Amino acid sequence: MMRSMNSAVSALRNHQLRMDVIGNNIANVNTIGFKSSRVTFKDSLSQMLRGASGPDTSRGGTNPQQVGLGMDLSSVDTLFTTGVPDRTDRGLDVMVNGEGFFMVSADGTDNGMYYTRAGNFDIDEDGNLVNADGLRVLGYKTDASGNVGTEIGGIVVPLADSIPPIATTSVTMEGNLDSRTADTALGRQTEITVIDSLGTSHKISLAFTKTGPNAWSVTPTTVADPPQPAGTAVNITFDTNGKLTSGGSLSGSLALTNGATTPLTFTIDMSELTQYGTESNALMRSQNGSPVGVLTSYAIGQRGEVEGVFSNGRTKILGQIATSIFANPAGLVKMGGNLYRSSANSGDPQVNKPGTGGNGGLQPGALEMSNVDLGKEFTNMIVTQRGFQANSRIISTTDQMLEELVNLKR
Repeated sequence: MMRSMNSAVSALRNHQLRMDVIGNNIANVNTIGFKSSRVTFKDSLSQMLRGASGPDTSRGGTNPQQVGLGMDLSSVDTLFTTGVPDRTDRGLDVMVNGEGFFMVSADGTDNGMYYTRAGNFDIDEDGNLVNADGLRVLGYKTDASGNVGTEIGGIVVPLADSIPPIATTSVTMEGNLDSRTADTALGRQTEITVIDSLGTSHKISLAFTKTGPNAWSVTPTTVADPPQPAGTAVNITFDTNGKLTSGGSLSGSLALTNGATTPLTFTIDMSELTQYGTESNALMRSQNGSPVGVLTSYAIGQRGEVEGVFSNGRTKILGQIATSIFANPAGLVKMGGNLYRSSANSGDPQVNKPGTGGNGGLQPGALEMSNVDLGKEFTNMIVTQRGFQANSRIISTTDQMLEELVNLKR
């Protein structure tokens, strides 16, 4: 009769443990990147009352007679299914789609490495990319030109970074010259902007003068008083359909006195100009120079690239987040704070760029929600409560039976 007591006690103890796990799951229903756990049970040892016997010529075989001695905890498993994305549209929020973990450490090296699914990152005062607890996010470093290397360390955003200027070498024009313009008349005058090797902008005027049917002269001059030549004038011609047929390129040259490379030479491409019977609107579409650019913002991309945006409109990769996968992620040890540590049964981390080598890609501007299923957890809670309740009845019923035995003496 004591066996029933012991069995019930083991069940009460383990059902209480299961309730603890369920409670922890529900408590973390809104925890970023949290992975729920489940409890499985197994039966305990069984007492052999009679062994099995095989059949012979005189009688048939008999099965073993065993009485179970309760139940034990089989496992507490972490379930690494991907949580639902919670869109934040914040540049430094990112989640892993599929397998993989972000890597963080206190000093930005592989000493004391932790792994996490929580991608709510920020930039500290020194420009380090860190998680909510100040641990540095590890990734691939870049050179001064933004080329991603193979060295892994803490990602640093150079807050005072700048991009050097690029001198203009090419200008592209677009638009129309009015075919109704009278011969020898100035049909269009427009300004273009070019940039020298020091990043200083200079304005140049282009005068389009009609010289005959379907023919124009283009003269570049400085915007000054008096204007100075800024290149060699060129003649352009159009066919009867308004398409440019000759003179589609002009060589510009600007003498500089500000210490920049002089002369500043560039080519003006006019091949996209047309001559139709409508108002003239020829203008500069683009030029390939850029002034000095200072870092104004940064964000994480789908491949983990931390991309900096500069004041001159250019971008540069400042680093690339690395992710790691494990042969057995369920073997990772929970350390609190949304962090995991590798163990003897998780396998070594396989580090790679997001979206490669089995690592899931990243979803910028979103965080991974907890994968806790409240409906399932409440169902498990009811089942666990009933299991606990039923086993407590075994104890009370066994107690009544023992009481009857004691009362037999009266």
